[in-house]
Order: sequence, then C-alpha cells, then structure tokens
Amino acid sequence: MRIVDARVIVTCPGRNFVTLKVVTDEGVTGVGDATLNGRELAVASYLRDHVVPLLIGRDPARIEDTWQYLYQGSYWRRGPVTMSAIAAVDTALWDIKGKVAGLPVYQLLGGRSREGVTVYGHANGETVDEVLTEVARFVDLGYRAVRVQCGVPGLPRTYGVSTDKMFYEPADAALPTETTWSTEAYLAHVPTVFARVRDEFGPTLRLLHDVHHRLTPIEAARLGKSLEPYALTWMEDPVPADLPEGFRLIRRHTTTPIAVGEVFTSIFDAAQLIREQLIDYVRATVVHAGGLTHLRRIFDLAALHHVRSGSHGATDLSPVCMAAALQLDLAIPNFGLQEYMRHTAPTDEVFPHGYHFDGGYLHPAETPGLGVDIDEEAAARHPYAPAYLPVNRLTDGTVHPW
Repeated sequence: MRIVDARVIVTCPGRNFVTLKVVTDEGVTGVGDATLNGRELAVASYLRDHVVPLLIGRDPARIEDTWQYLYQGSYWRRGPVTMSAIAAVDTALWDIKGKVAGLPVYQLLGGRSREGVTVYGHANGETVDEVLTEVARFVDLGYRAVRVQCGVPGLPRTYGVSTDKMFYEPADAALPTETTWSTEAYLAHVPTVFARVRDEFGPTLRLLHDVHHRLTPIEAARLGKSLEPYALTWMEDPVPADLPEGFRLIRRHTTTPIAVGEVFTSIFDAAQLIREQLIDYVRATVVHAGGLTHLRRIFDLAALHHVRSGSHGATDLSPVCMAAALQLDLAIPNFGLQEYMRHTAPTDEVFPHGYHFDGGYLHPAETPGLGVDIDEEAAARHPYAPAYLPVNRLTDGTVHPW
C-alpha cells in the first residue's frame, strides 16, 4: 500500500478548521486535524507546500518512521505550525492503520483501560446566579465535572464567558477584539463564586477553573490558596508556562491541583514540569503536540511522575481531533479528564463522527480507524473567514496575557 494523494481542506462551518485527508492506492483514506486557532492558513500552507509532496509514494503503515522523517528531517523542529502539520499526518496514518486492521485505533494502542472517557463541560455566566443556573444545566445533562467561569464585576467583558452557553467561540472578529482586565478585581471575586457553587452543589461535583495564563506566580499562589476550601479538581493555566520555575513558587504556597499544557507542542515543553511534579494534569492535545504518536510519549512520561492527562478539547479542535483524543484517552493508564465543548450542527455535518456522550462520558466509535471523516462537499460550502482571539489590556492600557 502506498500514499497517492493528500488533500488539505480548509473550511469554516462557524469557525475555521484545517484537515488533511490522506488517500492510498487501495482506496483507504485517513483524516487528521491541523487546526491552529487564528493561524490556520500558516499550517495549511506548511502542509500543502512542504509536507504533502513528501508523502506521495510512502508506505502509510510506517507511522513512526514517517513521524521521525517529518520531525528530524525538517531541521526547524517543534513550534505550533510544524507540530500541528506533523500531527495531521500522524493522525491520518493511525486512522488508516485502524481501517486496515479492522479495529478502532484504541485497540491498537493497547485496548481499553476504562469503560468511558470522563469529560467536563463549560458553565459560565456574567453573574454568580447565572453561573449557578449553568452548572445546574450541566449536572442535569449528566456531567460529572464542570468548569466554572464568571464575569468579573467592573469589567465589561471576561474571556471564557459567552452569550451562547453551549456553543462558545472566542475567536470572534477579523481583527482581534481588545478587552480590559483587572487582576485585583478578579482575585477578589473568584473565591466568592466557588463558595456559592460548592454551597449549592455539595462536595462531590468535580469543579475546575481556567485562569487563562493571566497571573504572576505569587498571584496564582494567592488564588490557589483562596480556592483550597472548595476542593477544585484543578486550577488551569495559572501562569504562562514559558518559565517552569514559576510553578515551584505556586507549589510552595497551595495544594490546589494545577493543570497546564494546551499550548504545548512537544514533550520538551512539559518535561521539567512533569519530572519535578510541578503540575497534576498535562493538557497537551493530539493536534498541537505532534499527533497520537507524540502525545502518547508525553502521557507515558507523565504516568511515571503521578501526572494525569487532561487534554484540551475546545471548539477550535475539530471532531477529527476529538475522535483521535478519545482513542488515546480510553487506552492510557493515567487518564484524568477530557475537555468537551460541543460543536455546532454545521460542524457536525462537515465532520460526521461516531463518538457520543452518555452519562458524563464520551464513548469513541467502535468502527475501524478513528470513527470520523470529512464531507468535502459540505466543507466546500463554508469558505475560510479570518477570525482572531481577543487581546487583553490592563486598565492603564498595557497589553496583558489573554
């Protein structure tokens, strides 16, 4: 079997996605997600101009060899564009491997380690009362874990708080929206939110919160300490992970678990944090961390150091990425949680898939491969539309981490 074609498909059924479809001479196809939020066309060009020509004639069964060929051979290693492109190829080849074997991919990764993949939803509101209503809605839907985000009094808009509560898309404009941020107001408000949530829903519901990289280490330590009475499952992205040493300071001051890694592109981004046990959950994804092959390496290293998975699963990851993530989530021994933001009906039409939600769990398809595809005719009805994430400024106008 040989690869005879590889197509890069860019579509925007409400938001932009980049997909690679690999075709073999025996008619077996595989798909891989290559979406990089706000920089989609950079990855599409990388694939189309620099990767696809290298794939023609290759044996699709040689997944590891192809991964090393694209990673070691590029000279310019790592980075979100390169690793998203490699991820798309890797994911597509695993899809083909499963179809040839007649098995869902998780069976090729060692089989089930659990019956279903525990996912968490996003409950948010401008006020605490709105937040309580949304948490109740997710509990009624069967979720066992809920991320809680709330508007900050005095700020006109807060990242993570949406108008459409089920289908949230933060990349909202052709030029970045500029918003205002106050760390002081945020730190004063968040503990009061979780006090109300715990009082309403009791001690057993798993609660999470995303800081979105907006604090310094000592500010994050203060927040973690103030949230300890409410027993969060994790405090996500408390600080930018550019400086791993900052997590040591946070660890010295709070026992609130820490999750980080949705922007990680390789094991080298996560290695120090994992080895020093400075985090509790690593949130790297199939699409941005080099595909199933490389993400499995990250999770294997994490397993040796009592760190669990908690993969990013926002709407900027297509159903192709979610289908692949679930295959790995089901197989690894150190699974923690999987983020699950539901896609819109137009997105589901473009990406028909077999995974489904039931009782707080996502279940991957039992069909051979990943159990997902792309409808190219439907994709063609949704052309690319520029969209960027917002930019934060402090009240004095200083640009601040989003």
